[in-house]
Amino acid sequence: MKKRIYAGVGASVGLAVVALAVTVGVAIAHSSGATPLPASSCSAIQNGSGQYLIASDLPLQGSGRTQTIQMTKAIAYILKQHNWKAGKYSLAYQSCDDATAQAGKWDSGKTSANANAYAQDSSLIGVIGTFNSGAAEIIVPVLNRAPNGPVAMISPANTYVGLTHGGPGTAAGEPGKYYPTGKRNYARVVAADDFQGAADALLAQSLGVKKVFILNDKEAYGLGVATNFRNAATKLGIKTVGFTAWDGKASSYEALAVKIKASGAQGVFLGGLICENGGKLIKDIRAGVASSVKIMMPDGFTPASATIKEAGSAAQGATISVAGLPNSALKGAGKKFVSGFTKAVGVPDPYSVYAAQATEAMVQAISQSNGTRADVAKQLFKVHLKNSILGNLSFNANGDVTSNPVTIYRVKGKNAPTFKVITPPKSLVKSA
Repeated sequence: MKKRIYAGVGASVGLAVVALAVTVGVAIAHSSGATPLPASSCSAIQNGSGQYLIASDLPLQGSGRTQTIQMTKAIAYILKQHNWKAGKYSLAYQSCDDATAQAGKWDSGKTSANANAYAQDSSLIGVIGTFNSGAAEIIVPVLNRAPNGPVAMISPANTYVGLTHGGPGTAAGEPGKYYPTGKRNYARVVAADDFQGAADALLAQSLGVKKVFILNDKEAYGLGVATNFRNAATKLGIKTVGFTAWDGKASSYEALAVKIKASGAQGVFLGGLICENGGKLIKDIRAGVASSVKIMMPDGFTPASATIKEAGSAAQGATISVAGLPNSALKGAGKKFVSGFTKAVGVPDPYSVYAAQATEAMVQAISQSNGTRADVAKQLFKVHLKNSILGNLSFNANGDVTSNPVTIYRVKGKNAPTFKVITPPKSLVKSA
């Protein structure tokens, strides 16, 4: 899309402008402001008089609701800080839900409907999301071939490797199949799972784990990060004594705990997302296996999640890895954001910080552009933010962030304070 074009006189002039718009790939913004997305999935539009619309796509129902709702507040907070402007362009915002009450998490049908709505809304110029990598697999290719696009998309949370580059644990045709036009339109502000898997393997080694039992939730993210962890662990000489999936809807995981105990594992890795019975999963593993076993989780289980609280004492000592730096390590703009957001909303979850950073990147890409969808997507890969919320931010040609620290949190009491920050060597990441 480009800045507004006004027809000076007569219908013939109007037709000429429309013809020109079609010729040069310009989408004409509505003079009354951005066109709202369907209320069936999206909240009321904020700053509806804005010229262009930014939408966030996150699962706002289920066990992770508290976390994702805060992420939407972080996005709005940053847009307000910019006075709803990106350079000379004015912005509007809608928060959209890709989850259903029935699923209790993101839903493929709803995600697909959202994707098509984004593509067809000519006032929409960028999407911030998704939270789940599986949802991104659906939305990215739709936005890639959207009218006058591709449409820029930036995720504060997706970590599945295959969305941006190939390697162990990825599927055939990845990542090319997500970009049917041959042009890239997707980036992320968090490290991919090959970095996180390598960091967790180094963590396991430092904890003295020599045998590990690896679980996954069968989704793109969960299976991917579990595979990345296994590959890196093998490189470090850690033996995998079990690799299997868990059922997120199961009422009991006692039988699974029996298998883990029989394997002689000293550590258990839960490769997956917060699930409906996540607290029960942790409780049954802890009850059925020696109390000394190390329970390690990737960022699908966030430190402040309801799952960790539900697990109670069973989660004590468990570790959770999250790509990026902890709030306590942020400086300058990051420290200022944490302070301001805490006063306005509450202490930000790590992913609210990343949502804020993703918003800053989107605003920068729009401000650098000529106002068209295609150019915003192009400019996304030219974003270079110095001293931003997470420090210096830029992306490589794949859309991966160029800085890749991973923070390890360890559950202690009712909190999960920072345990250590690990930046795995590239040699180990390549093996993951």
